[in-house]
Amino acid sequence: MKYGAAFFKLVLHFFLPRTCFACGCDLSWNANEPLCAECLSRLDAPGPHICKRCGAMLKYGGAHCFACRGSKTQQYKCRVIRSAFKFNTSSRSLVHALKYSRADYLAKYMGAQMAVRYKNYPELAEAEVVMPVPLFPKRNRTRGYNQSELLAENFAPLVGLPLDSKSLVRIKNTISQTTLGRVGRLANMKGAFAYKNQEPIKGKTVLLIDDVATTGATLEGCAEALKAAGAKKVMAYTFARE
Repeated sequence: MKYGAAFFKLVLHFFLPRTCFACGCDLSWNANEPLCAECLSRLDAPGPHICKRCGAMLKYGGAHCFACRGSKTQQYKCRVIRSAFKFNTSSRSLVHALKYSRADYLAKYMGAQMAVRYKNYPELAEAEVVMPVPLFPKRNRTRGYNQSELLAENFAPLVGLPLDSKSLVRIKNTISQTTLGRVGRLANMKGAFAYKNQEPIKGKTVLLIDDVATTGATLEGCAEALKAAGAKKVMAYTFARE
């Protein structure tokens, strides 16, 4: 860092001191991370055991969670879901700041961290194009941006994949998923998305990008639309996994 830039950063920190997004402790004026060292150490990968299909953490091991066990795994359009981190105090603080507090600048850091962890999942290597989970236009205007799109914009170039943030659209203004169970979430996302592009997607493997995976219902709704448009395979990669 050049002297002038360093001095400006120091002065800025004096008037607007930076704090850890998770615990609120003071950060050094020249810190490059949005979390303190202790909170950074809690950014753990999901596991040690995860479902082969949806990436849910398995407390007692095994190959699949209950929702994906046996023949049930064949019903899903989104074939693989993986996440960079567990959804805990540290990762949640970043997701919520990006999503609800207009901290759009965090997407650069979060997208880069997703790119670093991406190499840990060779099962995602066949992806040919990256698509963010879209927001309904009204919600996008209210928030000012789509956090999933920002993550995808920062992630895709780092892993050498093309980004398509326009073709997949949300056509139904669904209610919040937070109060719904698994079945309700899947029903809520039924028919919520569509592929709106004359460019054929037939035969392509798509990697969806989102901030958090909970039940995978939103990702499944996206995958349903992409498969109907001819996508060969749909997978997903999120910043965190509940």
